[in-house]
Amino acid sequence: MKKMPEINSGSMADISFLLLTFFLLTSSIDTDQGITRKLPPPPDPNADPPEVKERNVLKVLVNKSDRLLVQGQPIDIRQLKDRAKEFLTNPQNDPNLPEVEEVTINNLGTVRTTKGIISLKNDRGTSYDMYIQVQNELTAAINELRDELSQQRFGAKFADLTSTTQSEAVQKAIPIAISEAEPEDIGGKK
Repeated sequence: MKKMPEINSGSMADISFLLLTFFLLTSSIDTDQGITRKLPPPPDPNADPPEVKERNVLKVLVNKSDRLLVQGQPIDIRQLKDRAKEFLTNPQNDPNLPEVEEVTINNLGTVRTTKGIISLKNDRGTSYDMYIQVQNELTAAINELRDELSQQRFGAKFADLTSTTQSEAVQKAIPIAISEAEPEDIGGKK
């Protein structure tokens, strides 16, 4: 009788195990998503808090019904980015918008900056989706302002700047000036 050649099953088991491990690792790892923002250092407990004029604060509130209020007036989420950009630039030097000053920044020259701060407050019942939409619109406003300044001074978008000194100069001219308060029960009806 003729002997049938056998297949080495030891290497087949190794290959099967490697394939199984590969598919388990690549199909079940969720990537965490979040808001990338560098937090400022904690304030000095012995120092007095800085005085902020009322005109320098843009108050953004989101109530439990996901209703967006800017300076107490209801607006649509699609208007928030443009409203924030106008507030942070104060192009007409409006006395109802933040104070404007000309500052000389290394590697950038003289630029107009404002003392504007966006104060964001959410209700405890605000949906996560609405919270993220508001954060995205405010971040988009700052990113667009940085892109405009970067294009004007360096001929490239902010994200495309290769020089660290250039990107730091643009960040200094247009900082992320968003103050977020602890959520509380704001209330409101639809």
